[in-house]
Parts: sequence; structure tokens; C-alpha cells
Amino acid sequence: METLTTDTSPPCLIPISKAAIPTSMDSREALVALNLIEGVGPVRVRQLLEHFGEPTAILKASKAQLLQVRGIGDETATAISGWEKNIDLEGEIKRIADFGCRIVIQPDEEYPPMLKEIYDPPFVLYVKGSLTAKDKSAVAMVGSRQTTHYGIEVARKLAYQLAYVGVTVVSGGARGIDTAAHQGAMSAKGRTVCVLGTGINIVFPPENKELFDRIAEHGAVVTQFPFNRNGDRQSFAIRNRIVAGMTLGTIVVEANLTSGALITANFATEYGRQVFAVPGRIDSPRSKGCHDLIKKGAKLCEDAEDVLSEFEYLFPSSNKPPSPGETGVLPALELSENEQKVYDALRAEDESSIDEVIRRSGLPASAASVTLLSLEMKRVIKQLPGKLFVKNR
Repeated sequence: METLTTDTSPPCLIPISKAAIPTSMDSREALVALNLIEGVGPVRVRQLLEHFGEPTAILKASKAQLLQVRGIGDETATAISGWEKNIDLEGEIKRIADFGCRIVIQPDEEYPPMLKEIYDPPFVLYVKGSLTAKDKSAVAMVGSRQTTHYGIEVARKLAYQLAYVGVTVVSGGARGIDTAAHQGAMSAKGRTVCVLGTGINIVFPPENKELFDRIAEHGAVVTQFPFNRNGDRQSFAIRNRIVAGMTLGTIVVEANLTSGALITANFATEYGRQVFAVPGRIDSPRSKGCHDLIKKGAKLCEDAEDVLSEFEYLFPSSNKPPSPGETGVLPALELSENEQKVYDALRAEDESSIDEVIRRSGLPASAASVTLLSLEMKRVIKQLPGKLFVKNR
């Protein structure tokens, strides 16, 4: 896509008061205005920029001039030429500032580089939190809203493992697998990005308000939609496009044959990104989508190593902590207090259930579960079938 020219002021500093709104609009504000116009999406904006060169020039154009652009019909030309009467740009700018988010456009360094590579990247992103260079190493994790206990546990574990080694986990903030993926990444004190299918001020599902606030602290909440835009089938599909577009690959943890997670996987395939699928029970409808993806060529995913092995150029083995079996030395000094308690609760020769670990360590069940994951990633212990744990000898 043609590179936009923009002002040299710091990214996304948009004035909030009437007095502060410039007479001469800059590129960032012009793109916010275009994003508010119904029916003007990324493809049409690209066509308009190819013709006019600057976002501000698009808004200054007459209807007759707009109709000369390939792909622009009468309805769109009318909407753009009459934008000042039909949209509240000043109100949107104030809402952005009051909410504490900002606008990121493609020329900004913060704009996800992988997202620029897709056919129709959004020309405006509303961002609360921060997008960083680390997010170039990002993997999407998606799945069903109506999930099983197995799906939730696998999503949390995979997200924890990936975030622990520096992978940013991207998901859509929905109930079920998405929520578990965000939670797992934050449990590892890693980065996670939530892409919304609504305006950034809309909390959906409503019970995830606290989660979204925490994500903004540990990563970013992102959307291409303006304030007060409610979600629908179309907007969630657009959200899925961004999730797949800004990541190296997409992991589908649990999904039936009609799940929206498969839309994300299809976008990933379209963009030439790797698709991973977690197998489940053969008699579970919620695993049918994953099994179908595996039949079609998705990589079967059982743990983080299956993902990391596809991107070894980003995560070389030298960056991974060696196991005690490789070094002959237990990295006891590197264990946290909880990790030491859980490690000591395991027997040298015998397998221990999670209930036994909880009882011996004295930790709450949630803390013991997270700590076991942490020790697994440090390759100090290993999990056996039946959720049994043993020291790594």
C-alpha cells in the first residue's frame, strides 16, 4: 500500500478542545474522519489515496472529483463530500482523549508490521496500552466461546508457555478460549493484545471489563472501529482478520465446524501464515473444527514447542533454559518462593497428583496450578498423562 505522508508531531497526539482543533486538518485527523464514514473501508481508502495522495485532499474533494476514482460510486462520493454534515469528528477526537486511548496509523512505528502486509490493513487503529517491537513475535490463539474444561486448561497452558519465552499472545477478548489465552499470557507476566470487534469503549462480554483493563496495562487493547460501535457478525469477522493479520501464526484450541475461530484460521491461511490446531476428543463436537484443520494441513499442536519449532529463527534453542538433565545442575537459585515450594512438594521417584502438590505445598489451587506450569517451562519438572507430575531427572 502506498505510504501516507503525515505530520512530524508525536504519534496520536490529537487535540481535545474546540479551540485546539486546527483549521488545517492533518493526515491523522483526516483518517479518523474517513473511518467514521459508513461504507468507507480500507480498500476504498487505498483507492482514494492512490488518486488524491493525501487523506486531507480526499475530504476536500468535490463529489464530481470523487466520482472519478475507480471503485467510488454515487453513494460513497456523496457521503465523503458531505462528511462535515454527517459525522462528529470533533466529538470523536474528544472521546479519544477522554478515554485515554490514541490513534495509530500506518506510518507510525507502533503500527504492527505484519498487519501492513495483508491486502486490506486498517488505516486507523484505536489503541489503549502500547504496541511494541516485541509484538512482531506474536501468535494468535482463538477458539470456541462455549468450551470445555479441557479447552480452557490447554489455552491457558499454551498461552503461558508462549508468553513465558517472549511471544506476544493475540486474541479477540471473547468468552471461552480467547479469555483463557489472555489470562494465561498475563499469568506468565508476558504480553498480550486484545483485538475488539466493537468500539474501544464497548465492553463485550461485559464480565471482561477488568480483564480488558489489565490487558491494557500488560499489552494493548486494539480496534479499528470508532467509539460506540456495537459488535455484529461483520465487525467480528473484521476483528478476526486483524488477529490473523498481525501475527506469525494462529493456534485454534477448540472449535466446532461453524466456529468463528475457523474464520481466523482461514484468514491466516490466506495471508500465508502458519495454522496450528490442538486435537481433542474424537467424539466431542467442539473438537471437530480442529480435527478438520489438521486434515487440511494445519500443524498438530500439543505444546509450545510445536509452535516455537516453526519459528526457530526467532526463538533459537540457545534462548531456552536448559533442563537439569542437560546441565546436571538444578537452577534452585532461579526459582521463586512458590516455585521452590512446589518443587519441594514433588517426590524424587514417585509421580504426584495436583491435589498432592497442593496439600504438600500449602498453596491455593490456582497458585499451585500456575506454578506447575512455570516449572514445566523451566524444564525442572514434567507432566505425565493423567495430570501427574514428577521432577525432571
